[in-house]
Amino acid sequence: MPERLALKHDVLRQLDAVAAPGVVIGSSTSGIKPSDLQAACTREPGRVIVAHPFNPVYLLPLVELVGGEHTPPRMIERARAKYAALGMRPLVVRREIEGHVADRLEALWREALHLVNDGVATTEEIDAAVVYGAGLRWSLMGTFLTFHLAGGEGGMRHMLHQFGPALKLPWTKLEAPELTEALIDKVADGCEHQAAGRSVAELETRRDAFLTELLALTQKYWPEAEGLEGRI
Repeated sequence: MPERLALKHDVLRQLDAVAAPGVVIGSSTSGIKPSDLQAACTREPGRVIVAHPFNPVYLLPLVELVGGEHTPPRMIERARAKYAALGMRPLVVRREIEGHVADRLEALWREALHLVNDGVATTEEIDAAVVYGAGLRWSLMGTFLTFHLAGGEGGMRHMLHQFGPALKLPWTKLEAPELTEALIDKVADGCEHQAAGRSVAELETRRDAFLTELLALTQKYWPEAEGLEGRI
């Protein structure tokens, strides 16, 4: 469904009117807050929550669960238990915010657009920087634990004291670039070059095979990820 609040309101209003009491109604919205979704429902608004999965949804286990102002804890727990029973990794977000958690971390995309727009790097070079650099670490440790190791024996506290002042500028400098036709052409042409004539279906097959193996490896080295089923 498109990310159009009026359209979602229409669908959620109908679902709320006919669903049995206590049934959880989840929206996969990537940016709308659950309280805004609940505003259309009068019967049982608290059961309308955000249940945001990630593409490809048939492989990636993460699902963000976000309650709104009318959501009782039991409703979130009911949703968490159902998703966990499906083998997914429910991540209960403590407080609603636009973009929830994971999509807020896509600030990397904003910076990547700037690098292409300013002629610093091509799409292929930026992807290589992620694939052969930060992405390898993130797939196991994420962002915080990676920086914790960067601090040596002093951990995160030392890292922030040592490197934090120098990193403040690149952390805070940029807003999203203007999406001009020239930038669109640069990004689209770069991606087509990277695809090298391979179809989207071929690239999806390659991605899915890789993710299947990577998930097995992540589970081997990070079994404590079971804790994601609790609150963040």
